[in-house]
Amino acid sequence: MIRIGLLGASKIAPKAIIHPARAREDCTVVAVASRSESRARSYADTHGIADIETSYEALIARADIDLIYNALPPSRHCDLAILAAQHGKAVLCEKPFAMNADEARRMVEAAGSAGTALIEGYHYRFHPSFLKFEQVIKSGKIGEIEHISGVFDVHIPNRDGELRYIAELGGGALMDLGCYPLHAMRTLTGHEPKILEAGHERAENGVAIASWASMMFGKTPAHLACNMGRDAIYDNSIHVIGSKGVAKLTGFVHPYRWDPHTGFDMYVEVDGKRDVTTLLNAPESWRRSTYAFQLDHVMRVLPGDADPLTAGADAIATMSAIDTILAAN
Repeated sequence: MIRIGLLGASKIAPKAIIHPARAREDCTVVAVASRSESRARSYADTHGIADIETSYEALIARADIDLIYNALPPSRHCDLAILAAQHGKAVLCEKPFAMNADEARRMVEAAGSAGTALIEGYHYRFHPSFLKFEQVIKSGKIGEIEHISGVFDVHIPNRDGELRYIAELGGGALMDLGCYPLHAMRTLTGHEPKILEAGHERAENGVAIASWASMMFGKTPAHLACNMGRDAIYDNSIHVIGSKGVAKLTGFVHPYRWDPHTGFDMYVEVDGKRDVTTLLNAPESWRRSTYAFQLDHVMRVLPGDADPLTAGADAIATMSAIDTILAAN
């Protein structure tokens, strides 16, 4: 039985780890940590969690926890991942992995020295819809990739305390949204990006509320865009133009949702013939959440039955690309 501890009484944890864990018999959430005792207790009561801690360090030090789920702001990913490694704990760390590539390297080095698993939570990566799309692209069905683009636009209101609008905590559209298509394009091309040009729309406090970048993945030109501002119209897609055809995957971050605006739609067109797969005609198993498939993967990694797909050099490389894009303009 894998025993899970939550860092932060977060909004994301119920769908990201609590509900997927509850659907399994080989893991359980045993404690949640929050600096507010009343918030921790209320959260634990709401979600049926037996115990609480009022410090993150105390939760990491507990002997009855095997896996730490860190959904705190990115500014607390590095120090707590290193502490978890020092205590021999595996970590599932929400994206973005860290504040920058230097922190990412330190996290990876700590986990490597301790021999513990440290996995970045790019949950889309484990869903059958993306795995199928990846297979299509890498099979050569649409030929050599001639251009690839990725976008994630969705309005995130600037409410009081909203971490995505606080640069010091790791906020910004690229850190929260654009990291997804950036990671997906790295995965699909098998290359690291060379950033040619990039730009940002920034709020008064300096946080980038919209970002774009032109880049090259090997010999393949690419474009990335993300926007969390008021003018953002929902779009979450990867578009690949090949020498023989085209392929597009929409709604790739949350492909299991029934909403036609956010659920997935994958098409592949070769020689004018289009093959379309949607949630309605996909296998029933594809309707499980990305987070459920992510936990499947984590539970295979922990005993050594699988190598992590989103860890180590992969996590460092994504943060390095983010650093370069953010340094522009």
